[in-house]
Amino acid sequence: MKAKPVKYIVILLTVFLFNFKTQAQKTGALRIASIPHELFWENTPEKSFIRGNELVIVAGQKTDMFRDPNVTYNTDNAPKLLFKADDNFVLTASIEHAFTNKWDGGAIVIRQDSLNWIKFCFEKDYTGARRVVSVVTKNISDDCNSVEMKANKVFYKVAKADNVITLYYSADGMKWFLIRHLQFDTHKGFQVGFLAQSPTGKRCEVKFSDITYRIKKIKDPYIGE
Repeated sequence: MKAKPVKYIVILLTVFLFNFKTQAQKTGALRIASIPHELFWENTPEKSFIRGNELVIVAGQKTDMFRDPNVTYNTDNAPKLLFKADDNFVLTASIEHAFTNKWDGGAIVIRQDSLNWIKFCFEKDYTGARRVVSVVTKNISDDCNSVEMKANKVFYKVAKADNVITLYYSADGMKWFLIRHLQFDTHKGFQVGFLAQSPTGKRCEVKFSDITYRIKKIKDPYIGE
């Protein structure tokens, strides 16, 4: 007779845990520890992994995000893990991958819609170099190749102060250098997040580490604070 209450409690607990797990699966809730917003996928990766402030995205073949100035190549099928960010913020992360194929890359993205976005990418360029690249797209992409890196890892910082976006890179995550400083209209809503791409290869596995997110408006774009 005394076993029944225990049995009923076990059954109720089992039902509760099942419903909780099912609901979590339905909502697809994804979290990175330092980001106070839920994330969601645009274009599903081959594989992905989140642990604390670390994210791994595996992009499949022929994945990219680019609108060619020659209007001969327009695509937006690269897997992106996005979130709805605050009006003012500073996002930092290290980006690392193997640089196996031409144009393989990992990026931080700011996206308003399919025709208006920024891709701050660490990619293998047409010479085979590991390159800091920024792509600003306002209907057509403005592709800007910047610093060549010797290592497979770089640190990126993206700061948004109202409608001004500033992009920085660092070799060690401490000393930052300004790459780009521009206006970008985000009044209609926007998302921020992480991207992996492999336009010419079979796959590209990108590791994002040391992810930090601060809700703040920078005062000096040259120091990013």
